[in-house]
Amino acid sequence: MNRYAVLCTALAVLLSGCATQREIESQKMSKSNLTSGQVSITLKKNITTQQEVVETFGALNLVTQNSDGEESWTYQKQATVSNASSSSAFATIILAGASSSSSGLEQSSRTITLIIKFRDIKGVKTVTDFSFATLHSETEP
Repeated sequence: MNRYAVLCTALAVLLSGCATQREIESQKMSKSNLTSGQVSITLKKNITTQQEVVETFGALNLVTQNSDGEESWTYQKQATVSNASSSSAFATIILAGASSSSSGLEQSSRTITLIIKFRDIKGVKTVTDFSFATLHSETEP
């Protein structure tokens, strides 16, 4: 019976370790460096290479190429934040009473789009131009 308990405990520890590792990997994947500050720090025209862009911003969403062979990379990130709130109040006077309550849900979303253009400079694909836009929207019930 004692061996059975030790085996079950060891199995539980191993499984919890796997779950924790998956959570950490998931957080790393969902975390993104695509912010206006990181864009202005990282991207320098005719200096920053494609490799540096990938190391900073990770996988991209879209690649296009024009007739001159210049590539354009598009990164897009969307985040939605929900905030629920509720409040209530109650008042009473000896024989009469009143109560009120309210609740609400506010949502805001932000879409960030980054487009980077590259050109081959001395055998290395280098940033020649980029544009960055952020769109905010808020909804209330």
